[in-house]
Amino acid sequence: MFSDKEEFKEAFKAKLETKLGKKAEEATERDAYKALGALVQERISRNWVKTNQDYRTNKNKQVYYFSMEFLMGRLLGNNLLNLKMLSLVEEGLDDLGLNLTSLEEKEHDAGLGNGGLGRLAACFLDSLASLELAGHGYGIRYRYGMFEQHIIDGQQVELPDHWLSQDFIWEVRRPEEAVEVRFGGNVEAVKNESGPLHFEYKNYEQVQAVPYDVPIAGYNNDTVNTLRLWSAEPIVENTLRKAEIENNSASFLDYKRELESISSFLYPDDSTDEGKRLRLKQEYFLVSAGVQSVIRSFERLDLPWTSFPDKAALHINDTHPALVIPELMRILMDEKGLGWEEAWDLTQSSVSYTNHTTLSEALEAWPVDMVRSLLPRIFMIIDEINERFCQDLWRTYPGDFDRIADLAIVADGQVKMAHLSIVGSHSVNGVAKLHTEILKKREMKRFYDTFPERFNNKTNGITHRRWLMHANKPLSSAITEAIGDSWMEQPKRLEDLLNKQEDHPFLDRLHDIKQENKQKLVDWVQETQGIAVDPASIFDVHIKRLHGYKRQLLNALHIMHLYNEIKSDPTLDIVPRTFFFGAKAASSYHFAKKVIQLINRIAHVVNNDRDVKDKIKVVFLPNYSVSIAERVIPASNVSEQISTASKEASGTGNMKFMMNGALTVGTMDGANVEIHDLVGDDNIYTFGMSSEEVLEYYRNGSYSSREIYENDSRVRHTLDQLVHYSPFSKGETDFQEIYDALLTYNDEFFVLKDFASYLFTQQKVSRDYLNQREWNKKSLINIAKSGKFSSDRTIQEYATDIWQIQRTRMLK
Repeated sequence: MFSDKEEFKEAFKAKLETKLGKKAEEATERDAYKALGALVQERISRNWVKTNQDYRTNKNKQVYYFSMEFLMGRLLGNNLLNLKMLSLVEEGLDDLGLNLTSLEEKEHDAGLGNGGLGRLAACFLDSLASLELAGHGYGIRYRYGMFEQHIIDGQQVELPDHWLSQDFIWEVRRPEEAVEVRFGGNVEAVKNESGPLHFEYKNYEQVQAVPYDVPIAGYNNDTVNTLRLWSAEPIVENTLRKAEIENNSASFLDYKRELESISSFLYPDDSTDEGKRLRLKQEYFLVSAGVQSVIRSFERLDLPWTSFPDKAALHINDTHPALVIPELMRILMDEKGLGWEEAWDLTQSSVSYTNHTTLSEALEAWPVDMVRSLLPRIFMIIDEINERFCQDLWRTYPGDFDRIADLAIVADGQVKMAHLSIVGSHSVNGVAKLHTEILKKREMKRFYDTFPERFNNKTNGITHRRWLMHANKPLSSAITEAIGDSWMEQPKRLEDLLNKQEDHPFLDRLHDIKQENKQKLVDWVQETQGIAVDPASIFDVHIKRLHGYKRQLLNALHIMHLYNEIKSDPTLDIVPRTFFFGAKAASSYHFAKKVIQLINRIAHVVNNDRDVKDKIKVVFLPNYSVSIAERVIPASNVSEQISTASKEASGTGNMKFMMNGALTVGTMDGANVEIHDLVGDDNIYTFGMSSEEVLEYYRNGSYSSREIYENDSRVRHTLDQLVHYSPFSKGETDFQEIYDALLTYNDEFFVLKDFASYLFTQQKVSRDYLNQREWNKKSLINIAKSGKFSSDRTIQEYATDIWQIQRTRMLK
């Protein structure tokens, strides 16, 4: 794009004038961000056109990745990195008195996701383009993100995340590609004398799905794939007609708002029937718009329908898009005239499904009456899929009523979306070796017995480009100087760092880089939170969605215990430690909100107690996001991955920390198991029960949290402080719910069972940190082994084993 820095500067100044009518010296940082973004978008767009032309010309098989979340993070820096323009632009802006980091701050994190599910999808899109694979994302263009989290009086307060209040400069509206999505109404079966039975859909509500496309540029190549985000908009003629019929102009606005609400909020509160209905509407809206778009792209190839699975792979990211299956069936049968058997064969052959959980409450199920009334034709198809599947089971397992009831898609007044996803797919994958084994042997054993050939594992990954090359430029540069730059496109080559284990100057450099990153975080925390943090302390970090099984509570109770130890002996010599938390609790998840309140209460007590001084400090970072993670992870010494064993499907935060040289404190859960296998006992801190022990307790019901409370004075003292007068409770009942969850309701996630083991392990962490040379060596080994967890490896496995797509070289 630019041959040198001077050419960039001239192009940048010209863009400021033509786009914003300003000279460089007059421009604000916001102006500069817009102009730079426009320059980058122009470069990407040329390759975007070429990529789409190449896919059509060569009729490549393409992957369509359906996900309710795409947690993209800021795109300016990532795009500059992938275009290999980062250093040139940084230097050019510096000459003009501008700072690239400051310009990046002008970009709002897109409110398109919340947690690991959405961040994984974003990493996958990056890897698809970087590996020159034809793969696109389909999601919803939410006008508001989950929420903007504020902490007021220690409690989470949710405000709208209006991330689109300023232009999202990367999107392109495509009204010519809009499709119609239908809800409600009724279906009539019509029998023609000369033809088969067909169905007519009448009296439905229409909404227009308008796509907004975001280009996804590959690293150091010409591939640009697409993230297509659908926005719900009223069909103006229908809306006006409704207002005219009702003779009420106000109804026009009400009806317009009702339709637009489908794409208004990420994860609306589903604790009410109205909220559930909106969630189901969102899911079908995404699926219907996306599948129609896929069909339209396929038909442009002018191929027979038998070729559909050879040209299109539709992937379901968790159960939210499971309606891809009946929607594809509907279009193939009702609109394209295929028979059931042919449509079913094409659907199963083209659809694949990733399971992300072992939590029963996270396996979606919708009330039959709701599905039938909102999506009448879709329910008819689901019901027929269920009927045929149950008949097949009866033939295979005659008389086994329990098995059939357990596997049915429609049962007990519910439509079970995980069951639909498995039955309608040719591939079902877990996201870590342990997770997949639990699915096969326990949670989905009967499905595995029925379809053993469908189940496979694809351990999650992260894009090392964002999480190391961009988020931690000093470490990236040090690695390249040590082993060359081949690791950037072959992350497994990070293992070459193992030759540096006894290279003391290099180990010292790793330490210095970590300290520089810590100092940057210290400065930012002081500026934004007003909290002074010691950069020499251990930075112990727990950042992820707030949930009982992720056990932020265990971490909090450990800090309370440390505080008690210091209060009982103010001369106690401990290694200083700063505990960082970042987490949002779902707006209806009351227990999780109480844990956030407890963490903030602990922070207030600890940070203001003179006896504690700077031995321990607690920092809760509000409104946790990708951008905050990019600040925190490179500065971390300890990565908290302490979920109840068997509950975390994989985790990806654990991989990001590992890649940046933090050491894991974790249970043998999810991908922690594979991290342990790679780095060995000496380079990870494991504790607590195994997944087998946890599952056995669930089976036999013999666990007693009360018994631990009665026999461990540390547990008893700490828990009593939640409800009896203490610095944490203030004699109030704020934390009675937490106390009851642990004792009255027997500690569902075994926090107390693992408490002693956790304390012992944390003491070992403190002792080991005192030997900086050995700690740096452990850190190096983690970095060196982290290449296994690049999403490039994960996506290549999906491409080869599930989607059967191959690398595409772009036309020059």
